[in-house]
Amino acid sequence: MSLTVYHYPGCSTCKKALRWLTENGLNADVLDIREAPPSATLLAEVHTASGLPIKRFFNTSGQSYRQGGWKDRLPELSDADACDALAADGMLIKRPILIRRTHDAIDAVQVGFKADAWAATLGV
Repeated sequence: MSLTVYHYPGCSTCKKALRWLTENGLNADVLDIREAPPSATLLAEVHTASGLPIKRFFNTSGQSYRQGGWKDRLPELSDADACDALAADGMLIKRPILIRRTHDAIDAVQVGFKADAWAATLGV
């Protein structure tokens, strides 16, 4: 099993999530979502694996979302176009994102941080 977490260093929720991982003895590849956002291809894989609607991947309280008029644009976008938009602006992405891989396949995803949900996903 390998874990990857996309986070924003200035985000208090992301800091809580990383602290939670450390407290639970879990190691993850930690990537700055602003500096190294996930690719559109990876986002499409994560979206499929999550079973969540694509809107859940948008940081609806963020400046990029508001300034980009995404509230009005999102309903008209295909999932592929939404993934392209997210990949183009990491600050548009809801964070943190936890990706668990087993045998090189994404088998679990968490968007945002809720300790109980992460614990259930990671068997902690």
